[in-house]
Amino acid sequence: MLKSLPLALALVGTPLAVHAADEKQVVTDAIHTLVPTAKIDAVEKSAVTGFYEVVTGGQVVYVSADGKYLIQGSMYDLANKRDLTDARMAGLRRTALDKVPASKRLVFAPKEPKYTVSVFTDLDCGYCRKMHSQIEQYNQQGIAVEYLWFPRSGFGTPSYDKAVSVWCAADRNKAFSEAKAGHDPKPLKCDNPVAEEYDLGQRIGVNGTPTVIAPDGTSVGGYLTPEAMRAKLDSLAAAKMNVAGASTK
Repeated sequence: MLKSLPLALALVGTPLAVHAADEKQVVTDAIHTLVPTAKIDAVEKSAVTGFYEVVTGGQVVYVSADGKYLIQGSMYDLANKRDLTDARMAGLRRTALDKVPASKRLVFAPKEPKYTVSVFTDLDCGYCRKMHSQIEQYNQQGIAVEYLWFPRSGFGTPSYDKAVSVWCAADRNKAFSEAKAGHDPKPLKCDNPVAEEYDLGQRIGVNGTPTVIAPDGTSVGGYLTPEAMRAKLDSLAAAKMNVAGASTK
């Protein structure tokens, strides 16, 4: 992925020929000149004239229309005090997560949740275990937690195999809670979404666990106490209402 390269490395070498009618192709070719195996999910004009927004490898970068320069980092709308890069990534996360049905998640929810967060989790990470040990308190705060799998050690590892075993248990939620408490599940195999969700996490920029994603696709970050998470979700909801109100004036 691009993030593994030095930020100072712009698209160097022989400039690519620019054709006004095919700037997107020029931008795509420029990325592939730098990283031949890069999977490009989207190329769109950015808010800055002369640059395109490129979604690749779970991140957003900006490439000049002539394919000569790449900028890696956040783009801010100073007038509206808005992080455009973060907003773009939030939209991508929301769209991707909307495609994951409840039947492929492990859900711990109160009867009438105020908020629902998606959490990419690993059975063996310390803060993931701490978070789940407080699952009742999150629910009491009106927060439904829907877990997706992200075994950090990758495919075919003990942590990955434990995730599969938990999913295949007769009572998934019970097996999940027991595994979070340090009890290894009985080895089992069945059709499961572990690989699919691990791949999804990589595509939307998950690089650690727990990764908590708010209903609008905003990455809340890692572990937060139940009270702090409720405060963060309240703040995001209020900010969204303020933006919506400003846009109608």
